[in-house]
Amino acid sequence: MSANPLQWSIGLVGYGEVGRILAEDLRARGVAKVLAYDIKFGTADDAPLLAHAAQHSVRPMTSHAFLAKAADLVISAVTADQTVAVAVASAPTLAPGAWFLDFNSASPKAKIESAGLIDAAGGRYVEGAVMTSVPPHRIRVPLLLGGPAAAELAPLLNDLGFAATVASDKLGVASATKMCRSVMIKGFEAMVIESFTAARAYGVEDAVVASLYETFPGIDWEKQATYFFQRVIEHGRRRSEEVREVAQTVREAGLTPWSAQGTAERQAWVADLADAGVFGDRSSKGFARSSDWRIEADRILAAAKAKD
Repeated sequence: MSANPLQWSIGLVGYGEVGRILAEDLRARGVAKVLAYDIKFGTADDAPLLAHAAQHSVRPMTSHAFLAKAADLVISAVTADQTVAVAVASAPTLAPGAWFLDFNSASPKAKIESAGLIDAAGGRYVEGAVMTSVPPHRIRVPLLLGGPAAAELAPLLNDLGFAATVASDKLGVASATKMCRSVMIKGFEAMVIESFTAARAYGVEDAVVASLYETFPGIDWEKQATYFFQRVIEHGRRRSEEVREVAQTVREAGLTPWSAQGTAERQAWVADLADAGVFGDRSSKGFARSSDWRIEADRILAAAKAKD
């Protein structure tokens, strides 16, 4: 393996929004060989993913195993529930000494289990915790690293364009930080959608928003609400899966995750509506792109009324 990470073969497991952003930025940084694998490859839904890969000279792989065998650095960026499964699938063919960066929003227990699989296979596992939404920051999104090998990988990742800092040499610390933060952030999204949509149903939304401006003047509630509606409509499925991992993290701390469980249900409920076409065609520019959250709230209320 070259000492220069720009000369590495970097494999992306998961070619969703995050994987594609990383692919674009790694190629722009000068990484010559970027590989990708996604479970949608080889299905009826792979056309836009393969088109993106071709556009950015990313090489699609046919399995986790083939990608792991060819990569100096594997970055796992999948849904939270697939975190351990990716480690299981990748470990048997991972090249000795290859890096495995777990980018997933999973519980400390899942990260520790994944680390055991990778390290036992001769790889070098590092947990990563993405501390805010990726799209605005792209590869420079704040990234906490954890584990015994984190301090060695951090400067190499930063040479690739990441904004990585070491949280701890102990596994689980970085992910616990991320998960506990997500109780608040993802819960805030769910509460705003529930509160504002219910307020719209009763015709009191303007009074509620005005009251929030008075109580929390530092937040642009109209703008924030629109952003929350958009993000959950577009990514509620992934968010709900993440929050189920958040709930597990809380549970592992000995607490009943009442808030996290409710958040996961609300996020999944919005995702179900999106899948049903309530917010329009996912392929169209109109999907979850309203500049006023009220439009999306009205769509939710209309769907609820139709169900009744």
